[in-house]
Parts: sequence; structure tokens; C-alpha cells
Amino acid sequence: MIGDLAGSAPAVIATGGGAVLREANRRRLREGAQVVYLRSTPEELFRRLRHDTQRPLLQVPDPLAKLRAMYAERDPLYRETAHFQIETGRPSVPTLVNMILMQLELAGVLPPSP
Repeated sequence: MIGDLAGSAPAVIATGGGAVLREANRRRLREGAQVVYLRSTPEELFRRLRHDTQRPLLQVPDPLAKLRAMYAERDPLYRETAHFQIETGRPSVPTLVNMILMQLELAGVLPPSP
């Protein structure tokens, strides 16, 4: 699916965390799209997700430890794949969107906004 979507009509593709585990996915994303890594610490993710019961990987006795292990494995892969990295921290969604647009504009991927 990533191969079909990357490089096609302009779109936002939210892959989900596990997509970067496959080298073929990383390569297709890197070559066929502008990849933005929305980076959060395991602690920040835990704060946001601690009451979420819909994520099977976090239904474990120590979800923070699981997030830390996943981060240790996946962060280098996200960095390898991404053209841009945005530290998410605690800004609002509109602020994050503006940060992403600014990075894309500065890189010449998008025309400057009026």
C-alpha cells in the first residue's frame, strides 16, 4: 500500500508506528514522499495514551517501559526515513500544522503562503 500511495497524488499518509520496521517501507517512503517525523518522547506519549485501551501493544503491565523499548527500536528508523523532524511536545494541533507547513515551505516543497 505504501508503494502505491507514495509518489502518487499529493496526500498525507499516516503510516502508523510499525510501518518503519520494514526496510522496503522506509525506502519507498523516503524515495516517493516528503516524510515528516512527528517526534515525541516515550514519557510524552505515555501522558497522552495512558488511558487508551484501543492500542494492543500498550495493554501490558508496564506501558511506559513498552513505549521506551519501541522508541529505542523505532526512533533511529524514523530518523533514517524522515526528510523533516518536528518535536511535538505540547503545542496545539494548529501550531503543529503551522510548524510542518513552515518546514515544507523553507525546503521549497510547498510555495510560500500568502
